[in-house]
Amino acid sequence: MGDAASQTVPALEVRGLTRRYGKLTAVDAVSFAVAPGEIVGFLGPNGAGKSTTLRILAGRLLATEGSAFVGGVSVAAEPAAARRRLAHMPENNPLPEDTRVREYLELRARLKGVDEERVGLRVDQVLHDCDLRERAGSLIGHLSKGYRQRVGIADALVAEPEVVLLDEPTIGLDPHQVLGIRDLLRRLRGKLAVLISSHILSEVEQVCDRVVIIHRGKLVAQGRPDDLRRELLPPPALAVGTDAGAAAVGAVAARLDPAARASEDGPGRVRVELPRGSPARERLLGALAEAGVPVRSLSEEAAGLEAVFLAATRREAREAPAA
Repeated sequence: MGDAASQTVPALEVRGLTRRYGKLTAVDAVSFAVAPGEIVGFLGPNGAGKSTTLRILAGRLLATEGSAFVGGVSVAAEPAAARRRLAHMPENNPLPEDTRVREYLELRARLKGVDEERVGLRVDQVLHDCDLRERAGSLIGHLSKGYRQRVGIADALVAEPEVVLLDEPTIGLDPHQVLGIRDLLRRLRGKLAVLISSHILSEVEQVCDRVVIIHRGKLVAQGRPDDLRRELLPPPALAVGTDAGAAAVGAVAARLDPAARASEDGPGRVRVELPRGSPARERLLGALAEAGVPVRSLSEEAAGLEAVFLAATRREAREAPAA
């Protein structure tokens, strides 16, 4: 029974977390949880309250109200025990430029309480996991921004935490460096819980199981990206590549579903809007071919997390009580 109960404890849990600075509410009653082995994106624009929340979770800032738990341990009531279970890599993580990578990671392992006989093993492991073995003897000051971010993540992993908080881990990186960090984060899935704070919604969507979106300190949406699209967005339209025009495509679509709507969407492209679950979604291509309408391509329009975020914030504005 003990094992079954322990499996239900979230790796990270936030309940009604609030932080005020005088009259300014930076974080407003935010609640969410991260399961063991899950990667969750903590998303929102700059100034939304993401970094403030992460600092509270890391025990670096006190909440005004609410509570946070790491593996069931209260961050406020048992800060030392909670910190042993968690690692935090802040935005623009400062690193000593005159220290070599391995030396730095060995020092950090000892400071975090790793047993002396395991320090070398743990450093070897994170050098491997973060693809830093060839840079182990390099001065940190000689590394590129991408490799410095890897060192920061290696530092976060070296003491084998249950939860890792990463604040804007891809900020300032070029596209190749971003891909490297993305691959590294994917390798962490299932091994430990990761909360990634970012304002780059499309980038985080590539690696996250779920997302938590905040705006002006308030939680406006959370869930799997596909579930949020279904909840917050209209059904995706079909993009038909054809020179036949909207009238011809619309006539065929309307025979399959009277609710279909077709419109021109640029040269040689027709946009077809259909209800969710409409049989026309599967049958339109065949029906156009039978009707002699030439089609070069047919695809569903993809909506990114940016569209989900905008829909969530619009919903928040509609639901907000009048002043």
